[in-house]
Amino acid sequence: MNQPMDPHEDPLQKRHTPAGFSDRVAFGLTKMLRFFADSFFAKRYGHRAVVLETVAAVPGMVAGMVRHMRSLRRLEDDHGWIHTLLSEAENERMHLMTFIEIARPTWFERMIILAAQGVFFTGFFLLYIISARTAHRLVGYFEEEAVYSYSEYLREVESGRLEDVPAPAIAIDYWELAPDATLRDVIVVVREDEAGHRDVNHGFADSFDKPGE
Repeated sequence: MNQPMDPHEDPLQKRHTPAGFSDRVAFGLTKMLRFFADSFFAKRYGHRAVVLETVAAVPGMVAGMVRHMRSLRRLEDDHGWIHTLLSEAENERMHLMTFIEIARPTWFERMIILAAQGVFFTGFFLLYIISARTAHRLVGYFEEEAVYSYSEYLREVESGRLEDVPAPAIAIDYWELAPDATLRDVIVVVREDEAGHRDVNHGFADSFDKPGE
C-alpha cells in the first residue's frame, strides 16, 4: 500500500513502498535499469529522454492491446482501462517526438533504441500475460524514476548549466504552451505527465488486490 503523504511533501515526489514479492520484483527491475541508464547517459538528460521515452511508450500500447483482446474474448466492458492505456502510450510518444527535436540522437543511440524497444516490448508483453499487477507496478516505478530524472534535468536548466533553448513547435502545439516557451516549460509539463502515469499505474496495480479485478 502507498505510504501516507506528508501534506507539505511535493506530490511530484511520491514514492510507493514495495509490499510483497510482486512489488519487490518490479522495484528491483526498475533499479537495475536505472543503474544502466545512469551509467550510460550520466547528465546527458536530453539524450537519456530520447532513449527512455522510446521504451516508455511501449507499456501503454502493450497493456491496451492485451486488455482490448481480453475484452473482445470475454465479451465484457473494460471500464475505461484501454482508453487510458492507449492515451498514455500516445502521450509518451509525444514526449519522444519533442525530445528528438531538442537532443538529436546519434546513430549509436538509434541502434540502442531499436534494440531496447524490441527487447522491452517482448519482455513486457510476457510479463503482462504472466502478471498484469507486476507489470503495472513496474511502470509505476519507472514513472517515479522518470519524475526524478526530469527534476534533475530541470535543476540543470534552471541553474544555467544547460541552455534553456526555445521549446520545439511540436511541444508548444501539443501542450498549448506560450509561443515563447522554453525547454524549462517543456520539462515541467512532461514531468507532470509522468507523475500522472505513475499514479495511474500504481492505482491499476493496487486494483488487482480488490475482489473482482
